[in-house]
Amino acid sequence: MDEGTETAATDGGTVVVSKRRKGIYVLPNLFTLAALFGGFYAIVMAINGRFDLASVGVFCAMVLDSLDGRVARMTNTQSAFGEQMDSLSDMVSFGAAPALISYVWALNGLGRWGWFAAFVYCACAALRLARFNVNTQVVDKRYFQGLPSPAAAALVAGFIWWMTDTGVRGPAVAWPMFCLALFAGLTMVTNVPFYSFKDVSMKRSVPFAVIVLIALGIALVNIDPPTVMFGIFVVYGLSGYVVYGWRKAKGVQTSVISTSTDEPDERGLHK
Repeated sequence: MDEGTETAATDGGTVVVSKRRKGIYVLPNLFTLAALFGGFYAIVMAINGRFDLASVGVFCAMVLDSLDGRVARMTNTQSAFGEQMDSLSDMVSFGAAPALISYVWALNGLGRWGWFAAFVYCACAALRLARFNVNTQVVDKRYFQGLPSPAAAALVAGFIWWMTDTGVRGPAVAWPMFCLALFAGLTMVTNVPFYSFKDVSMKRSVPFAVIVLIALGIALVNIDPPTVMFGIFVVYGLSGYVVYGWRKAKGVQTSVISTSTDEPDERGLHK
């Protein structure tokens, strides 16, 4: 349904102008709500002590979150409501849920240091999402400014899933979880560039070998999902620092802000 579209009709020679009621696009918001449910499900499973299912819930939310925007663009159903809904869903699924799961799983054994790490992660996720919303028009689309919140959540949830699958729990994982939560949280609010994969077109033809590699990747994940998924996001979480270091060494601009610094509103964004 078009929002704010005016229609005109005649009634005895008088023009009657009325505005259509604003509507909400169903399809993309269904994916957003499903992603929100994934985060909610993860919290409930963590409270019930099913940390493996809690981690899976976060990963499912991540997959669904990657689809809602694509579906909206493919069906031309983007809306301001959808953008706000997506941000709120991300805050629950990739901000509050990983923080609470990690706290219930291991960080509560560290006392105040535990909730300190959980809160830092949650706060950084909120700051990351807010910065993403205001910098959308000025950031190079090929890169994220800081670690994206779904990837940060995958780091935390992947570690919990991996440790739960191997049967390791207790004081032995409390401090590693503390360090990982701080790393994931603080990396979200850095200016380190992370490749966004947004320039990868699904409509473009690719060599046959690419399809074979995708099939091998899927088979590899099925061998040991917790280990492989956690390993993938560890590599991705470190890749930004590698790119940052390489750019620094080459003397290339490290900022992903793609506009000039002449405008007053953009000063300080290129640091």
